[in-house]
Amino acid sequence: MPVSTHNFSVMMQGHSQIENISEPVRRFLASTSIQAGLVTIFVKHTTASVLIIEDDPGLRADTKTVWDSLIPADPAWQHNTGNPGENNGHSHLRGQIQGQSITIPFADNQLLLGTWQEIVVLDFDTRARSREIIVQVMGE
Repeated sequence: MPVSTHNFSVMMQGHSQIENISEPVRRFLASTSIQAGLVTIFVKHTTASVLIIEDDPGLRADTKTVWDSLIPADPAWQHNTGNPGENNGHSHLRGQIQGQSITIPFADNQLLLGTWQEIVVLDFDTRARSREIIVQVMGE
């Protein structure tokens, strides 16, 4: 079964910023000779996640509100108190729950996403940084 792997970086600002990465994933898929199978998208960081959302400004704001409510920033998190200079314990916890990868089926070299579904990176960290994304296509 053929496998093709690609990586790219996205500059993120942290603080639950959402960045749509659907187009780079689609471009890479189109560049392969693989017509049907699975594409896995993985972010190589513990304070960021990859997910599928309806990429609407209201839902972006609601997503930030939900995470701020579920796992608020708190200097008392053990990660923060046990590691001098750290302030992103909540970022790691959010990443643990949301996860770092998704897998999407494709056919005829097209992602089988719903009409409003988009692939995004959600950066939970407390500062700006570049995020490395791995895209791996498997199929025939």
